[in-house]
Amino acid sequence: MKRFALLLLSLVLMAGIMAGCSSSSSSGDEKPKDDSKNEDEVVTLNLFQFKVEIADQLQEMIGEFEKEHPNIKVKLESVGGGADYGAALKAKFASGEQPDIFNNGGFKELELWKEHLADLSNEPWAEHVLPIGKVPMTDTDGKLYGMPVNLEGYGFIYNKDLFEEAGIIEPPNTISELKDAAEKLKDKGITPFSAGYGEWWVIGQHLLNIPFAQQEDPVAFIEGLYSGSEKIIGNDKFKEFKEVLDTEINFGNENPLTTDYNTQVTLFASGKTAMLQQGNWTENMILEIDPEINMGFLPIPLTDDEAEADRLPVGVPNNWVLNKNSEHLEEAKLFLDWMVSSETGKRYITEEFAFIPAFDNIEPTGLGPLGQHILEYSKEEKTVPWTWFRWPDGANKEFAATIQEYAAGKIDYDTLVERFQASWDNLK
Repeated sequence: MKRFALLLLSLVLMAGIMAGCSSSSSSGDEKPKDDSKNEDEVVTLNLFQFKVEIADQLQEMIGEFEKEHPNIKVKLESVGGGADYGAALKAKFASGEQPDIFNNGGFKELELWKEHLADLSNEPWAEHVLPIGKVPMTDTDGKLYGMPVNLEGYGFIYNKDLFEEAGIIEPPNTISELKDAAEKLKDKGITPFSAGYGEWWVIGQHLLNIPFAQQEDPVAFIEGLYSGSEKIIGNDKFKEFKEVLDTEINFGNENPLTTDYNTQVTLFASGKTAMLQQGNWTENMILEIDPEINMGFLPIPLTDDEAEADRLPVGVPNNWVLNKNSEHLEEAKLFLDWMVSSETGKRYITEEFAFIPAFDNIEPTGLGPLGQHILEYSKEEKTVPWTWFRWPDGANKEFAATIQEYAAGKIDYDTLVERFQASWDNLK
């Protein structure tokens, strides 16, 4: 019995000593090991984006990021151009394949997707975003939910050499000058416009933005359309829109309704047309086809008032956002910060993507002629806003379908305007 008591006492003492050792080893500078994460574990981020024109360069940039961060892999998927990115993104979420990083246009899109988005207000890059870059993704609560991809602008890109060949000395800035230039080009056997009316976003978004953006107060006008105090029917800017629409249709390439984005850009880049209704995002594609092309921007004018007409639509095309429910949210934040803070990321943005940066810590170097022209218009404050992100969800596609009917000669202009109004009222 005594032997048993001694044995029991020895066991108790041993347990106490072991407990003490365990306690002392975790109470000093050495932290207890967290077995929940393996330092050698490779994390994969799914990045789903719509700018197909930089897909190759973006993949190369991702490769550079992965070299510096060997434990993080980024799987890139690009859907855009002629494809519907918004519908594809909704399908991703519906199927449970939610990306970690994706794109959001802001304004109405921010409202639609806010429940899925991480608050990025306190990220280190946020203090460097230009004021124009914060507007689309800053909610009423004052929080920032997206990082601007870049600044972009659009209008009629024109071939300066073809204009000179047609005897056009001064670039047209008003609607009358544009129509006169189109006549001169046609007389020289040069097709004036590349009309890509097969793409809904080219006509139902970018082109139709012009009468919205040239209102005296575009935001107030759109709010008035929602409240019913303003109307598209009878509005002066929408009356004037007929002239530019007719000019592009009447002086455009054959079969505009079946002309997609790639065909539209290729027609212009190969010298078969003199003008292209597109933006500086086409620069890389155009220069790949003709590195020596001499080009610049013209406005999309509605009137003969040059001060009003000679402006380009400039805005944030889209934003990088993070899925707040991502299992790898911190790694996703790291990727976004690296993109706009590392020298490698900055170089890709300006030189490889040919982007106009939306950050005050990134110099806009390496811009081509189109990007440089947009930057000049921006500095001179000769710009109008991108308004379609404020429109009702789905309105842009309905607008495009109506424009296509008009271009096909199936409806007259009064019916077109009535359809615009009906689409807005039904979707608002």
